[in-house]
Amino acid sequence: MADTLDRPVASTSRTSATGDRRVGIIGTLVIVAGIILGLSGAGTWALVQTSLSDERVTVAEDAARFGGEKVDGPLTAYYEADIIETHALESSGGKTYAELDREDPARAGVMNGSFLRASLFTSVVSFGIAAMAMGLGVVFVLVGFALRAIGYPRTA
Repeated sequence: MADTLDRPVASTSRTSATGDRRVGIIGTLVIVAGIILGLSGAGTWALVQTSLSDERVTVAEDAARFGGEKVDGPLTAYYEADIIETHALESSGGKTYAELDREDPARAGVMNGSFLRASLFTSVVSFGIAAMAMGLGVVFVLVGFALRAIGYPRTA
């Protein structure tokens, strides 16, 4: 045991420098991934917003919020979907599509309302995923810079 204590310690400077360099390279890759993720999220947001806006839908005047405004974002899409449900339930006497008899004349209107709501909720989810991608992109970029600071320390 004393023999191991008497031996000279191998230099770790090369290993440490190589390890630091790898951390710096990983940091750079994380930054690139963050930029791609953020741009993808922003592009998705813009695409969904443009597509939704092109439909020229306005929020019904009797909606809880945003009445009369153009549906072009997650909140306006949500409130339009909400009021569509209210109108569909009013037209069916409070029954959902699944509860209506096949011969009920209100069934077609309730079915259309259900399809419209599903489409609007798909937009809401798309906006959420786009926002998450942009947020993760920012986090990746910050983590990447932190890794680069460890991997490529500044010498004064």
